[in-house]
Amino acid sequence: MGRDLYDSHALARELFDNADRILGRKLSAICFEGPAEELSKTTNAQPAIYVTSMACLGVALQAQLLKGDAALVAGHSLGEYTALAAAGAMSFEDGLRLVEKRGRLTQAAADATPGGMAAVLGLDEATAAAVCSEAGAELCNINAPGQIVIGGRTESVAAACKLALERGARRAVPLEVGGAFHTSLMGPAVAPMREAIARTNLYGPRVPIVLNDRATPVTDAGDIAEELAHQLTHPVRWVQCVQYMASHGVTRFIEIGAGRVLTGLIKRIAPDAETRNISGAASLAL
Repeated sequence: MGRDLYDSHALARELFDNADRILGRKLSAICFEGPAEELSKTTNAQPAIYVTSMACLGVALQAQLLKGDAALVAGHSLGEYTALAAAGAMSFEDGLRLVEKRGRLTQAAADATPGGMAAVLGLDEATAAAVCSEAGAELCNINAPGQIVIGGRTESVAAACKLALERGARRAVPLEVGGAFHTSLMGPAVAPMREAIARTNLYGPRVPIVLNDRATPVTDAGDIAEELAHQLTHPVRWVQCVQYMASHGVTRFIEIGAGRVLTGLIKRIAPDAETRNISGAASLAL
């Protein structure tokens, strides 16, 4: 992850090298060399995704691929940190420290109370919520019409998947994740995360950010601080976020960071929107 940018752009090399220095460990080596099971650990995956996304952003800005001012910014789950740094609400360094803290706290919460997540395809949000309520699971991500991620204790997720199929879901697929993120099982992470956020310099963003759970834009640093703790135990309402942006005049969405998942989701939510993906060195030339 990110090796192509590191090898081809001095700015990306500087970001990865700075991240190693800030964290006091060779995150870049895990990003570039793995092994995959090490990179997939929550404590590594979260800072790795953040640094790679910031490298994509920095190189895209340097190449003048992002001309003009953005109307709004948003990020999915961990991606809110990249969006906030991009909008000037926090520095790269402070964002990295918070993401590192978030990874360790959520991993500890997952270890304390094992759980899981599953993708449910073909149900609307109300039906999925009812299924979760009956089974003791929770909504985690409202990703696209008919694509919802649920989570909770392992047995609750299994029961919810069974109920979902009985209620008409096309599929209910367990996900290979480290825990039940965006559920109440992450509760032990909230208080220490609030403390870390309180020690961080946060600023009003230059561009309003559409928050995951509210699905409305904010420009107040206090609202942002609350969101970063709140999102740990509440769902990412990505459908509503994209719908808000599309309904308020946004016609072009640019996904920046590793992967193309959000580009696909946006096309399903706002099919008439123009999309672009910047996820590595090759995409910069398109």
